Amino acid sequence: MAYRRTERVIQRLNARRDSVVAAARHIAGEDGLDAVQIVPVAARAGIAAGTVYRYFPSKTDLVAALIEGIAAQEAEAIRLAATAAPGPLSALAAAIVTFAARISERQRLAWAVFAQPVDREIEGLPARREVRRRLDRGRGLTPPELAVLMAWTKIVLADELLAGDLPDDPYLDLDLKAYFPTPMREPFRAQIEAHPLRREIIVTQVVNDLVNGAGMTYWPRLADETGASVADLTRANFVAREVFGSLPLRNELKSWDNKLEAAVLTRMRIEMRTLVERASRWLVTNRRPPLDSIATVEQFADPVQAIMAQLPDLMTGRELEGFQDRQARLERRGVPAELARRVAVLPPAYMLLGVVETAQREDRPLDEVARLHFALGERLGLPILLQKIVALPREDKWQTMARAALRDDLHGVHTRLTAQILRATPAEDSTLARIAEWEEGEAELVSRASTTLQQICGDDEADLARMSVALRVVRGLLSV
Repeated sequence: MAYRRTERVIQRLNARRDSVVAAARHIAGEDGLDAVQIVPVAARAGIAAGTVYRYFPSKTDLVAALIEGIAAQEAEAIRLAATAAPGPLSALAAAIVTFAARISERQRLAWAVFAQPVDREIEGLPARREVRRRLDRGRGLTPPELAVLMAWTKIVLADELLAGDLPDDPYLDLDLKAYFPTPMREPFRAQIEAHPLRREIIVTQVVNDLVNGAGMTYWPRLADETGASVADLTRANFVAREVFGSLPLRNELKSWDNKLEAAVLTRMRIEMRTLVERASRWLVTNRRPPLDSIATVEQFADPVQAIMAQLPDLMTGRELEGFQDRQARLERRGVPAELARRVAVLPPAYMLLGVVETAQREDRPLDEVARLHFALGERLGLPILLQKIVALPREDKWQTMARAALRDDLHGVHTRLTAQILRATPAEDSTLARIAEWEEGEAELVSRASTTLQQICGDDEADLARMSVALRVVRGLLSV
């Protein structure tokens, strides 16, 4: 007859298992998850290491049971607090306060469970060698692995931001209020503004928006490429989103889920993400940190969004043809004409930061400056040069950084040339007349530059050397 465990034996085994988990919990609360190893846990529980292995075949299994138990206890405490409250709003408040209080009582354990740096083995992530093997085969991380990385990106980013002053930025009060249900915002405004977890709530909102909108690699890539801090890049990103009206477009695209092809919606979202990333780079490069969020949004948002709506009427030549081609492709995939139009203007909209700044500095109408900017670019063949730069290889970090620097420098020189012509030619003349007058005054220089640019852009091959020469030629058109 097969042996059958009695109820007493089962209770004893469960009690021993619970004692192992309790020992692991004590160690995690004192020294973090890294210290949760089989031998020290066995010693803490007063049993042999082999006995621990009978219940948990590996450290990963033990840590999983530890976290599962902690999560169940916290969820039960929150449930009980919410159940005892008299109404739904009070229940929400009770749940938040209970969770915050329990974290405050056991801060070291909370950090170990919620925020300790990632352990590849525990998280089920592949080792570096396995990642290299996958890349050699043209494969990447699986969706569950990407989900783990996204979670850890948010955790690490939140730790970085909480250590600085970004949560105290007045502009982020909007994120604090948005965290709470609408019926709570006005009646409990004072309590919300004085909330003990105010900074943590703001950072949670900001980090979710950043990683969900800009991707997991935004922060490390741009930090490498620009040298900007995490806080500066985060601030630049949410300012850029406000300037270009990213959130309204994202919400509108969400309304088309399951109505348009997923690939089309993804393409449109990437267009806005790319624009916001380029604008973020511009802000950290052209503004002294820390960026004044409120002042920058007030300076750029309204004029940029107003001129974006007029771009199809202001562009010319290749820029206009590119816009029309993008709009037509979107409409052929079922995108409504007005939405297709607004998405199709996003690639050249990056230039509007420089255009707006120039118009404000020179005290000239926005449409006048934008029209001159695009006409000048067409005259010099800058759209073709930009395409050549964008097509440069990005096989490693340094190639990517060189490509980005060339692109940004070209936009910068283009903007300065626009300002130069604005100052040097009569405002009452037409756009083409002003460009022609500028050319006449710099006839030899412009002719030599045009010839060289035509040679470089007419060549099928594009490499860093050729593009560097082309940029130097364009920069040579600037007055000393």
